[in-house]
Amino acid sequence: MSPRRPEIGGGGPTPTPSAEPGASLALWDWRRSVADLYAEVRRLPPREGWEVWVTERRSLLRTHPQSPVTAPERPTTELPVFPYDPTFRLVATVEAAPTRPIALPMSAGSMVPAHAFGLVHLELGGTACDLTLFWLEDYAGGVFLPFRDSTNGISTYGGGRYLLDTAKGADLGGMRGEVVLDFNFAYHPSCAYDPGWSCPLAPTENHLPVAVEAGERLA
Repeated sequence: MSPRRPEIGGGGPTPTPSAEPGASLALWDWRRSVADLYAEVRRLPPREGWEVWVTERRSLLRTHPQSPVTAPERPTTELPVFPYDPTFRLVATVEAAPTRPIALPMSAGSMVPAHAFGLVHLELGGTACDLTLFWLEDYAGGVFLPFRDSTNGISTYGGGRYLLDTAKGADLGGMRGEVVLDFNFAYHPSCAYDPGWSCPLAPTENHLPVAVEAGERLA
């Protein structure tokens, strides 16, 4: 069995030393595409930006050589999503928290080092929720926000989804000290499309006690 491919963060894959020729160039293009997409989304009204995001993310998954979807399945990839729901768009103040190291679980069973540095308090469906923001230690670093909710394993991937991965450009912005958290943009990690990927997942503290019926879903 070939080794699992690592995905540090969620905005795209990471090539291994044995990757085929041209993989690094393709990865560079993938990251540029993701960063450009989020830059465009930040300039648009929320729902219009979401419609662009869905269309362009579907195109990347179908056509890009660095798509996490296996090549035979790419042409028919539909990218199912929940209908847009404005109540799942929030602007949260980031509460600085004492920095503490944490090992985030990986889908392949290993761990990846990070440190927690911030906390956001939310209300989703009338339920008070907290999410921890992490800074990845490995690879390119950056803010990383994975989460799980009660849709996991039913209508969304069992390992959860991602909201932020700033090293890859997946960031909806916010004023200083704030962050835009729009769950309509929640997306699946690469391992949801192909178990050959090894992806960081949300620790227990980022398990939400509600159903987040927004963002990417399973077919």
